[in-house]
Amino acid sequence: MSEPQTVVHVLRHGEVHNPGKILYGRIPGFRLSSLGVQMAEMAAKSLDGHDITHVVSSPLERAVQTAEPFAELAGAGVHTDDRLLESLNYFEGRRVSVGDGALRNPRHWWVLRDPFTPSWGEPYIQIARRMTAALLAAREAAEGHEAVCVSHQLPIWILRCFMTGKRLWHDPRRRQCALASLTSFHFVGHRVVNVSYTEPAAALIATSATAARAKGA
Repeated sequence: MSEPQTVVHVLRHGEVHNPGKILYGRIPGFRLSSLGVQMAEMAAKSLDGHDITHVVSSPLERAVQTAEPFAELAGAGVHTDDRLLESLNYFEGRRVSVGDGALRNPRHWWVLRDPFTPSWGEPYIQIARRMTAALLAAREAAEGHEAVCVSHQLPIWILRCFMTGKRLWHDPRRRQCALASLTSFHFVGHRVVNVSYTEPAAALIATSATAARAKGA
């Protein structure tokens, strides 16, 4: 008997309304912008006709909003999983943009002493372990079909690096994880046999300077 083939699509949420330009992290109340809603809808349309049977999201508002079009497509509800949460970060709630952010203040520089763990936030290996557990739980829930997991840029990138045997410390500017992008893990049985990546909302990202910067933020 052949092993079941399952696909788990791990989706980054769409653009967030963030007029203060802070690192919002896990702070509640940050929802999608109108463009972000369009991104979520466009990403869902890219999977129209796929055999989606399970939709799960980080509990943060922007992620749940992004998951809703997929749940409608699948005719299912949105489950939440804390393991898909954004990573913890010392700079949460602060502006960190170049030139006018918290990084100008020398009192914060000690936090940046170790880029490998990293010293400013949740350890990469901890992110990798919880995201892997969420990925495998989604595979089990959708075995033989497809699942969608909505999460955040850094956790998704760390998961991809971990599952493909790459080092976890990295240059944030080199992450391949755009807004509303899909990093898809293809399983045969319990084994990942391929990882693919698509940007269904690329045309919308191109219309917004904010969204374009957020591609590798």
